[in-house]
Amino acid sequence: MSANWFDHAIASVAPRTAARRVLARQAFETLTRGYDGAAKGRRTEGWRAPGTSADTEVGVAGALLRDRMRDLVRNNPHAAKAVAVLVNNIVGAGIMPRAASGNDKLDRKVDALFARWSDAADADGQLDFYGLQTLICREMVEAGEVLVRRRLRRASDGLPVPLQLQVLEADFLDATKSGAIGAGRLVQGIEFNPVGKRRAYWLHAEHPGDAYGALQNGLQSRPVPATEIAHVYEKQRTQARGVPWGAPVIRSLRDLDDYEVAELVRKKTEACVTAIVFGDDEAQQGIAPSVVDADGNRVEQFEPGLIAYARGGKDIRFNQPSATGGYGEYKRASLHTISAGFRVPYELLTGDLS
Repeated sequence: MSANWFDHAIASVAPRTAARRVLARQAFETLTRGYDGAAKGRRTEGWRAPGTSADTEVGVAGALLRDRMRDLVRNNPHAAKAVAVLVNNIVGAGIMPRAASGNDKLDRKVDALFARWSDAADADGQLDFYGLQTLICREMVEAGEVLVRRRLRRASDGLPVPLQLQVLEADFLDATKSGAIGAGRLVQGIEFNPVGKRRAYWLHAEHPGDAYGALQNGLQSRPVPATEIAHVYEKQRTQARGVPWGAPVIRSLRDLDDYEVAELVRKKTEACVTAIVFGDDEAQQGIAPSVVDADGNRVEQFEPGLIAYARGGKDIRFNQPSATGGYGEYKRASLHTISAGFRVPYELLTGDLS
């Protein structure tokens, strides 16, 4: 902060005093300045921002985030489209390695061997190497993480190369394994050595959500060397495990679902009652409509096109369903938010090129 006219006036007779005034004012200004985002007051009441570590946050919320995102992908078309768009644009045709030893004859042999191995790369025997890439990417986006286990095979198995890849969902990691283990530590099923390097992954023998696996003691876990596992996830902080890519907009997707259901129910309800026949006497106007069946029992459920009769009704009034104002604007704004949360363009998420 520069000196003002009063500081200059004082400096003409007491330079040191004027200098101290300027320095003190600068120090005060430094103390009062700060980040608006860190300010506390009425506008920030209720804003919870805990300083927990990434592993603590993922450990508490990771499994529920994964389950909710999978449910949305199963049942919400926008979530399913976002995951599909991300996978298609990330993987494309997939990684297509080519030998480059400088020896053309050797390169052709290696490429031919890789092509044969690619067809038998899946330990489940269903996908080729490029299909595995798509599945791995999909699991990373939808569930937040995926494990790829290297499976060595015997020469007698008749494979082009005695090696296959097994894709395991994140649920196979035993998240209950946390704490100290010898000189190292366990973090949500991942074992680290004393210097922080991954040493092993504690895996269930079967998927913990599989009924057959639970009956076969599939909930027990054992360590698998980290050299046999490729843990694929997006590392946003120094966390040991990943979270679904759509985590920031899980609530937005759910709210949009609820809004659309509410609008649909409202329109169906309005369409149920076509008209109500009222009485012509003033005393009869307040009598509530009573709908009964052939046996005289009161009907509590309306049907499309229903005409309700009030007691002694003589005057008919038709129902006028209201227009759904703002529905399109709200949905469009929500989809903009959802596309931003998934990090995909709005046009690709919705197909709306307007």
